[in-house]
Amino acid sequence: MTMQIAVAGKGGTGKTSFCALLIKYLIDKGKTPILAVDADANANLNEALGIKIENETVSELIAKTKDLHGIPEGMSQETYIEYRLNAALSESKDVDLLVMGGPEGPGCYCFPNNLLRKYLDHLSGGYKYIVMDNEAGLEHISRRTTRDVDILFVISDNSARSIRSAGRVNELVKQIKTKVNKIYLIVTRATEQDIENLREEIEKTGLPLAGIIPTDPLVTEYDIKGKPLFELPADSGAAKAVNEILDRLKL
Repeated sequence: MTMQIAVAGKGGTGKTSFCALLIKYLIDKGKTPILAVDADANANLNEALGIKIENETVSELIAKTKDLHGIPEGMSQETYIEYRLNAALSESKDVDLLVMGGPEGPGCYCFPNNLLRKYLDHLSGGYKYIVMDNEAGLEHISRRTTRDVDILFVISDNSARSIRSAGRVNELVKQIKTKVNKIYLIVTRATEQDIENLREEIEKTGLPLAGIIPTDPLVTEYDIKGKPLFELPADSGAAKAVNEILDRLKL
């Protein structure tokens, strides 16, 4: 049985960093193979994981299906999409990566989205875990291009505005048809005092607090040097905090 984990939150909260450290945790625990799906329009999960992307994104592929001249002669839309989706997958030893790409633009994409859902359902059978890095709007989850979600982590920084944004994600989850079994809040760049100060705002979100991730100078250093966060040492502040959170949740 494949477990699907989704991560959401507004930009700049450390959502992608958490995804990378979550994937590192799973690999260190031997819970492989893993399919990582970067569903954020500002795609950079590949950089955090240290995976080079040379293939087209899913949204670029979907756009091509709107122009039948872009499909090789003798191929149906369905056959072409399935063929190119296989080519869009970036593979590595323990984790493979699929990049969804930016906004699709005008027009109805119901047909290719249905094919994408079918493809991901088929593909997921070969993985123990799927980890999806979403934008705050949960676009790909709400359009059901993925199967139901086992765990959703909502990432917020230590500001009241960001906590309230996390609460809106929780409200959105209640509105969409996709089933989310468990949902947790994680607050980044935070101290215990920050959490105490934000207690009222956190309670308003209706989200159980899974834990906090402190400010980690190594994360900033790795970003500046362009080093993958996936390579953070296990005793760094951020990696240690993520590992402790996931251990408590018995992931």
